[in-house]
Amino acid sequence: MRIGILGLGRIGAFHAETLSGLDAVTSLVVADPVADAAKAAAERYGAEVADSPEALLAAGVDGLVIAAATDAHPALIRAGVAAGVPVFCEKPVARTIEEGVAVLDAVRESGVPIQIGFNRRFDAGFLAARAAVRAGELGRLHTVRSTTLDPAPPPAAYVAASGGIFRDCSVHDFDMIRWVTGREVTEVYAAGGNRGAAYIAEAGDADTTSAVLTLDDGTIAVVSNSRHNARGHDVRMELLGFADSLAVGLDDRLPIRSAEPGVTFPSGTPHDFFMDRFTDAYRAELTAFTEVVAGKRPSPCTIEEALEAGWIAEACTLSLREHRPVPLAEVRTG
Repeated sequence: MRIGILGLGRIGAFHAETLSGLDAVTSLVVADPVADAAKAAAERYGAEVADSPEALLAAGVDGLVIAAATDAHPALIRAGVAAGVPVFCEKPVARTIEEGVAVLDAVRESGVPIQIGFNRRFDAGFLAARAAVRAGELGRLHTVRSTTLDPAPPPAAYVAASGGIFRDCSVHDFDMIRWVTGREVTEVYAAGGNRGAAYIAEAGDADTTSAVLTLDDGTIAVVSNSRHNARGHDVRMELLGFADSLAVGLDDRLPIRSAEPGVTFPSGTPHDFFMDRFTDAYRAELTAFTEVVAGKRPSPCTIEEALEAGWIAEACTLSLREHRPVPLAEVRTG
């Protein structure tokens, strides 16, 4: 099949490399406002270059991968749907939840499949944890702990346009909590601070946050996030039940060291970045998209699913700003 890629920045170039290695993909068509980025991808992966999104869609692509800047997502999703082309779009759907809802309303009845990029749904550890929870192996859950710690903050321009740490980073944890447990969040309480890069505070954002989520069955989920984790990229989930406990991300490349005498775990090279930690998950995610394009499976992460995590991010953002618990019902509009 012929896949188009809009946006050849860090993640777009990574997706181009991944897609070029999939058996189902016979050719790529790429476009980026920065001509040199598109040219570099074309030379490296034998892709065809289009000079605009319109030209790319007119080039006869079977599927569209959107890896452009967040502000461009709504218009590009709509364009792909209008052309009748299945769409894969990196999260988030839009910069604000209101824009995301508007996109959903615009494409809901189109019948064109849309997959939103929450790559952790394709990670082997998270898949195993979900299966264990759904099989009842842990018994009733009482506590979930989810962690995303980045080795260094993104550039100032990215932070300013990201919508904030809850919408940009924590949203992965929120999606995993819902997806793994099968429960909904009813209330949040968030706290945060700035101990590092000044430009994050200047953008009105926090660089380190924690959020306590209450799930609809009474389970407590604790989410910890930071832009500053010098040892590496730390993504984990711990699920504590009345029958057993389970951890995701507890491997020999865990970016933390033990203070206990004689303990050498973990002894491997720490995970350095999200593309290092989730290389296999990204490949599985894009493989799934080729199956969506081929009509072999429904979207594994719809706009509706992506927006559910977005509502939790909205509630946490409000909670941090106003220093109070926020019920999800207070922020939801649909």
